[in-house]
Amino acid sequence: MTVLGMVETMRMEGHTALVHTAAASNLGQMLNRVCLSDGIGLTNIVRSSEQVTMLSRQGSVHTVDSSQENFQAELTRAITDTGATLGFDAVGGGNLAGKILGCMEISAQSKMAGYSAYGSDIYKQIYIYGGLDMSPTTLNRSFGLSWGVGGWLLMPFMMRAGQEIVSAMKKRIATELTTTFSSSYSKKVSLEEVLSLDTIAVSSKRVTGKKILINPQK
Repeated sequence: MTVLGMVETMRMEGHTALVHTAAASNLGQMLNRVCLSDGIGLTNIVRSSEQVTMLSRQGSVHTVDSSQENFQAELTRAITDTGATLGFDAVGGGNLAGKILGCMEISAQSKMAGYSAYGSDIYKQIYIYGGLDMSPTTLNRSFGLSWGVGGWLLMPFMMRAGQEIVSAMKKRIATELTTTFSSSYSKKVSLEEVLSLDTIAVSSKRVTGKKILINPQK
C-alpha cells in the first residue's frame, strides 16, 4: 500500500517520475517493479555497488550509489533522463534530501532559456517517510525557491485519496501479491521466538536483506 500510495501521490500532485532512497529494501524493490510495469521513470538511490547490481538485475534503469564520489553527477544525470521532480526519502536525517533537491534544480536549470536569480520555476518536492538516520535534516539551499520538504505517511494519504483509489490499490495488491508485491525474508519466527535475544539482535539492525516474518501459527 505504501508503494502504490507513493505512485498515486506522484499522479495526484502532477509529477511524472520519482526518486527513492534506501531503494534496495523490500519496499524499494516493489516500487521498482511497479514503476517498470507502469512505465514510470524511477531513480533508485542505494549505498553500495552490490545494491546497484541487485537492482540492475531486476530491471532498474537508473540506480546510483550514494557512497561514490560522483554520486551527485550521476544523480543529476538520472533525474535529467527521467524528469523526476518528486522524491521519497526513507533516510530522513543528514543532507541527502537536500542533495536530491539540488540535483533536481541543476537538471531544471539546464533546460532554462535564461538566468534567474531565484532559480528555476519547476516545483520540486521531497517527502520524508522514514528515519534510518535520526540526525537533523540539513538543507544547503542551492535549489532556488520553488521546492518543498514534508512528511508522508500512508494513512493520511489514504484519507486524502478517497475510497475509490484506495479500493483500486487493494485490488491490485490482491491480484499481484505473489509477483509485484512479493517479499523476501531472512528468517521466519513464531511469536515466542520474537522475544529471543538472537531475533531481537537481528531485528534491531537497520540492514538490507534482514527482514523477519512473524508467523503466529508456527
